[in-house]
Amino acid sequence: MRNIVLFTLLTALIQPVISQEIIYINSNYLNKEIPILIQKPENFQPLKSYPLVFMLHGYSENFKQWSKTTDLKRLATDNQMILVCPEGYVNFYLNSPKLKNFQYEDFFFQELVPRIQKKYIIDRKNIFITGLSMGGYGALSLFIKHPNFFNTAASTSGTLEFDYNNFKKVSLKFFGDERMTNDLKLVSGNPLKNDWKKLSVSFLLENASDFNKSFFIDCGLQDPLLSNTLKIKELALSKNIPIRFSIQPGKHNTKYWSSSIEYHFIYFKQHLITE
Repeated sequence: MRNIVLFTLLTALIQPVISQEIIYINSNYLNKEIPILIQKPENFQPLKSYPLVFMLHGYSENFKQWSKTTDLKRLATDNQMILVCPEGYVNFYLNSPKLKNFQYEDFFFQELVPRIQKKYIIDRKNIFITGLSMGGYGALSLFIKHPNFFNTAASTSGTLEFDYNNFKKVSLKFFGDERMTNDLKLVSGNPLKNDWKKLSVSFLLENASDFNKSFFIDCGLQDPLLSNTLKIKELALSKNIPIRFSIQPGKHNTKYWSSSIEYHFIYFKQHLITE
């Protein structure tokens, strides 16, 4: 019996740790099963506390986008952080005022966060969030609304301003139709009856009277959404918010994001709270 126990323990010790996995959450707030990709450091230790980074994908993509954009295992291992990439669909990570079965903000904080904190030992002083395009909006909007939950946040090529005419132009440019505005109408209602601009990051920032936390935003010079990022930069500076800002040559594509995400993690490491 002793030999069997010893063999079992040795076998467990030499088993390779699976650093990436996909879990599913049956969500009451989204009324469906939500897939979540989790990337742990290669040398992950179950009894160790880790910083946590939520990584939000863009419009028309899915929870696997970041795994196709960069080497998640390397990012997690080099930075000793747990990375979480949740499915966000095409609805901008909002609590919909129109659809009762799409309350993404509630899903995030009431179901996703507790599940991750139950599964791993999370350093709660060092929870970060980032995203690309639509995910950049999700990252900043959740951060501004819940500044005490996150250490800081970042956005790359963010779709940050909810302007119907601009969304229409962007949708026609990238998809050849108005699918972006149509999807937002389903979530947020008719733009003529509902003020979409109240969903904009600029509106959230203007009306967050006590908000003064640093965050990072960037965009490519050839990106049609550059004006969104520039507007948030100017607004943050006018409010004396210690923003970090970067513009580099690049388009709204994977090539740019695979480079820009590296700067997000440098920024996150610089803001780690160690005491």
